[in-house]
Amino acid sequence: MASIFSSVLLALSLLSSSFLSNANAHTKLGFSADLIHRDSPKSPFYNPTETTSQRLRNAVHRSVNRVVHFNGKDASVNAPQTEITAQGGEYLMNISLGTPPLPIMAIADTGSDLIWTQCKPCETCYVQDDPIFDPKASSTYKDVSCSSRQCTALENQASCSTEDNKTCSYTLFYGDKSYTKGNVAADTLTLGSTDNRPVQLKNVVIGCGHNNVGRFTNKGSGIIGLGGGSVSLISQLGDSIDGKFSYCLVPLFSKNDTTSKINFGTNAVVSGNGSVSTPLITKSQATFYYLTLESVSVGSKNIKYPLASDSESGKGNIIIDSGTTLTMFPTKFYSEFEDAVASSINAKRIQDPQYLLSLCYSATAKLKFPVITMHFDGADVKLDSSNAFIQISDNLVCLAFRGDDHLAIYGNLSQMNFLVGYDTVSETVSFKSADCAKM
Repeated sequence: MASIFSSVLLALSLLSSSFLSNANAHTKLGFSADLIHRDSPKSPFYNPTETTSQRLRNAVHRSVNRVVHFNGKDASVNAPQTEITAQGGEYLMNISLGTPPLPIMAIADTGSDLIWTQCKPCETCYVQDDPIFDPKASSTYKDVSCSSRQCTALENQASCSTEDNKTCSYTLFYGDKSYTKGNVAADTLTLGSTDNRPVQLKNVVIGCGHNNVGRFTNKGSGIIGLGGGSVSLISQLGDSIDGKFSYCLVPLFSKNDTTSKINFGTNAVVSGNGSVSTPLITKSQATFYYLTLESVSVGSKNIKYPLASDSESGKGNIIIDSGTTLTMFPTKFYSEFEDAVASSINAKRIQDPQYLLSLCYSATAKLKFPVITMHFDGADVKLDSSNAFIQISDNLVCLAFRGDDHLAIYGNLSQMNFLVGYDTVSETVSFKSADCAKM
């Protein structure tokens, strides 16, 4: 990574966020970066002793555990709270923090906002393989004051010391009882770029965690929030990327081990033949990206999807999330959906011994899968069989959906081999079928 950051930096500042001002607000960005799956050989989480099916099984477990990411709230009933599981998320990004830059492999999460990492001095820090960031070693680091807009942007996550009432502090409690506490600060963030011209972003608001306790892993060293809240990377980039980012997720464990890509600004436009768009629904909890799913087709059978009950329009009944592997449906709807899928497959059902997935078949059977189409508001997205079914053991293939009354999430398996574009200005999410390994 050091060689990358020794390249000529594309030095650009954060532009026109809701709480940061910059004289260069007219500059527009367009760049792409690698999005590394946590089970990739390029990831610090990679375990070479695991089989492909074991990695998939673990991803399914993480999907189920990610329910606490949304604090047990159903996306179709109430807006979820900003509680997440420690080290939640399935993808990572190479970033560097400070001047000189300290490399960090950060979990990229569309379900959270704050960018944070462990910092010296540690009151209580979990063991971390990579060096811990030292604010004193960065010439561009500065704590944020209580009276600043950066502090107020964190709302109920921020507080001020009773001792000096000057330095803004933050606290994030996670759904699994883990937490991080520290100073709200601003520093230079450097993003690795696929063209070997790292993008340097000045005055990025971060959390500098001095007290981090819970189920954090030594392999992770930071989180980069890609949600819709005011302190996320997307919001801080603001007008410089015109509110646009996109990603193209390579199918899991592809033979050539190609890395997925995340794009920003002018590189993130999703358009042309085959592209479809659906409205991005804004709710009181700004972190999460809500879509409206009207129905799901299994072959020729169309099943109406329940409306959201927390809005008069019924819109915004499912969250799109890159950090969840499975797609989660409300239990009653899932039951009808599963029955339709099962009736379309002429094979004997086999029970998942771990009871995580409920519709499974022998992997050696000659299976013919039905065509599944997601009918979003204004956008029909036709899934490939690899989007809908996964092989979780040597002899078991299962439907990659699950019923859960706590949430509704459009997961990353359903998004693989699609270029998925978010436009927070036009308030749309676009889909376009793609061979992500070639992008």
